[in-house]
Amino acid sequence: MATLEFDTKISALLVIDPYNDFISEGGKIWDRLKSVAEANGCVPHMLQVLNAARKAELRVFYALHRRYRPGDYETWKYIAPIQKAAWLHKAFEYGTWGGEIRSEFTPQLGDVVALEHWGSSGFANTDLDLQLKKHGVHQLIVIGLIAHTCVEATVRYAAELGYEVTMVKDATADYSEEEMHAALDVNLPNYASAVVITRDVVDSLVSLQASSMSRHYA
Repeated sequence: MATLEFDTKISALLVIDPYNDFISEGGKIWDRLKSVAEANGCVPHMLQVLNAARKAELRVFYALHRRYRPGDYETWKYIAPIQKAAWLHKAFEYGTWGGEIRSEFTPQLGDVVALEHWGSSGFANTDLDLQLKKHGVHQLIVIGLIAHTCVEATVRYAAELGYEVTMVKDATADYSEEEMHAALDVNLPNYASAVVITRDVVDSLVSLQASSMSRHYA
């Protein structure tokens, strides 16, 4: 694998859907993800990457799925299967614990929370692309949920828009190993410039932090 190089001026971390319903015990979707997420250490790895990014002073962006609200879909003429499922299960329901971001991943001052996406891509019908460009970001590190839906759709869209993407494959999860394989081994290598593990990204961010500190105190 080529050496990962990030730059605080153009690189950012993108966190996708760290909701309680996905990644917390008792969440509506957690039981479907649990075996895969626990097998690859998804949640602790996500947190490791997030903490390393903050220490390296990378800006953090959030791409969040639409939190269900009554009346969201009832009058729609056309609705995709994934949206029907959100309607049925009231996933990430606004105003509930499940629709809150897991506490360790709560956005901090200076983070950018994009408008919520209605489908899977964090870019479609949101201001994520605008926010990234306004902050001079060209290179993304991506973590979050779910590998074959929101993560894959967002990475594909990012590549279409010209971003360079590093996908952290053990900082995501899915309903099955088959879906993980399809997303991370078959599809995403066509769009992400690098598909790596947490340790690789954290090591690079630690080096970036050390370099930044040495310049600061020089």
